[in-house]
Amino acid sequence: MTTVLIADDQPLQRFGSRMLLESQDDMTVVGEAANGSEAVRLAAELHPDVVLMDIRMPGLDGIEATRRITAAGDRTRILIVTTFDLDEYAYAGLRAGASGFLVKDAQPEELLAGIRAVATGDAVVAPSLTRRLLDAYVHHLPTGPSSGALPQDDPRLASLTDREREILTVIGKGWTNTEIATRLHLAESTVKTHVGRILAKTGSRDRIQAVILAYDTKLVQTS
Repeated sequence: MTTVLIADDQPLQRFGSRMLLESQDDMTVVGEAANGSEAVRLAAELHPDVVLMDIRMPGLDGIEATRRITAAGDRTRILIVTTFDLDEYAYAGLRAGASGFLVKDAQPEELLAGIRAVATGDAVVAPSLTRRLLDAYVHHLPTGPSSGALPQDDPRLASLTDREREILTVIGKGWTNTEIATRLHLAESTVKTHVGRILAKTGSRDRIQAVILAYDTKLVQTS
């Protein structure tokens, strides 16, 4: 059973999300928050698997709430739900530790699939779309701590093997596991093993965070 906390300042939006989620046999809503401060408090109390996080909320916004929840080191993952498809705040949310984002006009099945993906540690946004969006908005995001360093000097990459560094690079370029397996002549199960090790060694919460890491360390250059 996947437990979900809904954080949104609009009561009707929370009601609609709750009705949809509780119609599923494998999901349950454990709480609702009307602002970021409530989301942080309830996440600490309830330890939900997933928080559906709005961005624009009174007081503490969804980005700062995401940062605080993920910084706590709990297993809770954040799925940002935003009004605009190309909203720069959504990318700030990803950098704050969110596992992905959807727009509020997404189809119900897309939201459900997104929650399930996030709950299992996968990325909600397709890797190719992630790359395009980051390419478009990377100049809006804060500069990473290693912006002046060469990739081989970044401590987050120090423990990676040559093969793992190669796979991290192509993850950043938007390749799926199937594409990596085909192009690098590897079994897909082997690719999944490499990806898991990359996430563990670099401290990346999920694939989206690995993409951001590839950009931060300049393994992938923005276009």
